[in-house]
Amino acid sequence: MKSSIRKQGKIRQLGQGMTEYIIIVALVAVAGISTYKLFGQTIRSQLASLGQEVAGQTNTALTQSKSSSTSAATDAHQDKGMGAYNTGNQ
Repeated sequence: MKSSIRKQGKIRQLGQGMTEYIIIVALVAVAGISTYKLFGQTIRSQLASLGQEVAGQTNTALTQSKSSSTSAATDAHQDKGMGAYNTGNQ
């Protein structure tokens, strides 16, 4: 009787550890997805540029990457108020 109670306690502890691990993995996945969504185009452009550099080709992706980062910086510094969200129902 006592041994079965001890086994159940160990099983519950193992289940708790697995649940904590799954939660941590889910949080890391959400962080990775949100980072990729935020910086995706810039990362793709820079990786394409790196691939072309390694292959010895001309570097047009670097120009695209620079223009994408400049555009993102310009958008980040603009002040946006409620007027920027005009729905056109006037």
